Amino acid sequence: MSTTEKPAAPSRWTAQWKELKAEVIDTGLCTGCSGCVVTCPHDVIGYEHEEGKYLPFHLESELGPDNCVHGEKGCTTCTRACPRFGAWEPAADMHLFGRVREPNEMAGIWQQLLLTRASDDMVHKMGQDGGFVSAMLIWLREHDYIDAALVSGVEDDDAWKAKPVVVSTREEILATAGSRYTYCANPLALPEAKAAGHERLALVGMGCQTSSPPTMWDRKAGKVSKPFQFNIGLLCSKTFDDAIFSELFEAKYGLKKQDMVKMNIKGAFQIWMKDGSYHEIDLKECHGWTRQGCNHCPDFAAEHADISTGGIGEDNDWTLTIVRTDLGVEVIERMIADGAIEARPAQEDEKAMKLLRMLSIVSRRRWPKDADPAPAVGVPPPKKKAAAPAPTPAS
Repeated sequence: MSTTEKPAAPSRWTAQWKELKAEVIDTGLCTGCSGCVVTCPHDVIGYEHEEGKYLPFHLESELGPDNCVHGEKGCTTCTRACPRFGAWEPAADMHLFGRVREPNEMAGIWQQLLLTRASDDMVHKMGQDGGFVSAMLIWLREHDYIDAALVSGVEDDDAWKAKPVVVSTREEILATAGSRYTYCANPLALPEAKAAGHERLALVGMGCQTSSPPTMWDRKAGKVSKPFQFNIGLLCSKTFDDAIFSELFEAKYGLKKQDMVKMNIKGAFQIWMKDGSYHEIDLKECHGWTRQGCNHCPDFAAEHADISTGGIGEDNDWTLTIVRTDLGVEVIERMIADGAIEARPAQEDEKAMKLLRMLSIVSRRRWPKDADPAPAVGVPPPKKKAAAPAPTPAS
């Protein structure tokens, strides 16, 4: 099949919770994005937003946890919303771009690659890697593109325990700035946004979350997908279970999370403390706390966002920005013209360009061979390590 042809669609979509659980949840493909939860029209899918879990489950007991009464009657919304069920990558590609990615497009389809940062000094200082995402949310709100955004905030009693929140003002946006590297299913804030009367929403999330709206749109999930007006994707290799704070950072290095002020990942896990000290922890030490849902995720580059962004490359002061959709181009060009952000060609940072491709390939190699083949199309095999030279025989 040509990569520009849309896969043949079934004449009638019949897959429901029973198939979703068997194909995605039980096999470990589920990332915990919560798309199935927030779109369920019958409110029968729950979610454990707790350490070591972050997975949906069925609430009704009539047919047990593996089946759904409403699904047996024809409801298929959960599978239409899932960005890991069936041929999800081609579905989202076709809706957003009118074609599927070519085999060499490891980071997905895009129109512009930039390095960006906020022009506003306060936004720049408070944000992560130059404050681009915060600047964009403020600009989208002030220019009437959105009413609010679904983002990750933190618990009142724990500055590093992420929770889904709704933000609609400059102050609220800045209060949630920064990265936390533990998981947060931001779409779970959708009911709160609806209750507040917000009809046009931006979603900020990793690729597993930002692939859900266009997957819904292509699969005609209905009105549940309408509030999502703008998708901001965060580059992401993996997230970690919350236990990493107590079991690694504190237990081994004496770094208490209540004393942390900032963290980043740039080849190592970087941590800044209140006492002014700075620490780097080898990422290999962190692998044991990788969330199960990240182990098979093929989408480093948030390929189905309007704009994807992340702090990879030489400079913590700029963020790599991948402008993908026509709407993304419109927004980024207006922001530059308004002076809301500074921008320069991404090609000026060779390290960022190399990392984008390399990390996208590494992520795609995780995708299981027995799942839908599209995410693995074009992925080069790992390079074989050179054999160690034979020992020189003793004379």
